[in-house]
Amino acid sequence: MENAVGKSNQMHQLEEFSTILCFSHLRWNFVYQRPQHILTLASKTTKVIYFEEPIFEHVPQAFMRSNAVSGSIKVITPVLPVGIAPSDADAVQRRFVDLIVASTPQEHLTIWYYTPMALRFSDHLTCDVCVYDCMDELSAFKEAPPELIQMERQLLDRADVVFTGGQSLYEAKRGLHRSMFPFPSSIDFTHFHQARVPGKDAVDQEQIPHPRVGYFGVIDERLDAGLVADTALRMPDVHFVMVGPVVKIDPEGLPKAENLHWLGSKDYADLPRYLRHWDAGWMPFALNAATRYISPTKTPEFLAAGVPLVSTAIVDVVRAYGAEGLVEIVDANDVEAKLRSVLARPRDCLLMQIDAYLLDMSWEKTWSAMAVHIQRARSTRNILPFRRRA
Repeated sequence: MENAVGKSNQMHQLEEFSTILCFSHLRWNFVYQRPQHILTLASKTTKVIYFEEPIFEHVPQAFMRSNAVSGSIKVITPVLPVGIAPSDADAVQRRFVDLIVASTPQEHLTIWYYTPMALRFSDHLTCDVCVYDCMDELSAFKEAPPELIQMERQLLDRADVVFTGGQSLYEAKRGLHRSMFPFPSSIDFTHFHQARVPGKDAVDQEQIPHPRVGYFGVIDERLDAGLVADTALRMPDVHFVMVGPVVKIDPEGLPKAENLHWLGSKDYADLPRYLRHWDAGWMPFALNAATRYISPTKTPEFLAAGVPLVSTAIVDVVRAYGAEGLVEIVDANDVEAKLRSVLARPRDCLLMQIDAYLLDMSWEKTWSAMAVHIQRARSTRNILPFRRRA
């Protein structure tokens, strides 16, 4: 009875978030990751408007492209003329945002930021709660706008509550905001658990020989291409399957070898079909500024799929998974030895420990905990004698 009452109260709190207006640098239909998981769950009790970065086309005038992902999630993509001046682009998007807000009930409006750069056209908005979900250290990424750090300071000043995408990112930023909470990557366990049961191989990898070592995710400057090339060269009997879109780097510059297979981007729904036919997984991340604070969502996804995993020494992976013996941590000197060791052992030897570890890491639990912090932030606003609205 007590649990039922608790859930009922929590649902009542969630229902009060009538609209979430989210500004994101990530396209909804690009890679299904943290924003989609969290906001899809939020949409069960609130309307979600997901405002993406603009695209530029040869059009006579700007317009908004709207896509109803579901009955409660709408994705808005500004379409701007090629060659439009940055100041004009900001002005157009500001007008679009005003039109959206004007047609949205003002009661219980939550503004949610994944990118501080959206402040250029949204800093005039008022809302009940301003959320900054800082999933990465964007200023360290390739092609980051030079003003991003300054814009993040402004967003931290405006935000009522801040979430971080990992523990190390939280530790780096916790002194910058009074109400900040770490929410590392969670897991859609049921989805990836499908990879543990037999099934048909994906058409584009069925002819690739075994043993197979696989990677899935965005392929950009965070991937150690040199390590990938060297490992493929040292292990000609092993085939390396690389799944994911290539962004911000030249695809022609990726290493090439007979046992190295770049299969491109795949739908989230299809990932278990690939993973179930991999003998091991790896995360060959470079150790650089862009990876210093990442908490790869694919770590628990690999494990839920039952794929033995090795990774370079990403801080959050070492702390959360390496320390528990669930992921083998490697460097350039021992990657071959550890990969061969993982390939030689039974695939299911750690499943009981993995399942116990992942038990409490659902996206549902993450969203429920976030919602509590958001509700508390809104309540605090209501009782303070004066609080500048974002």
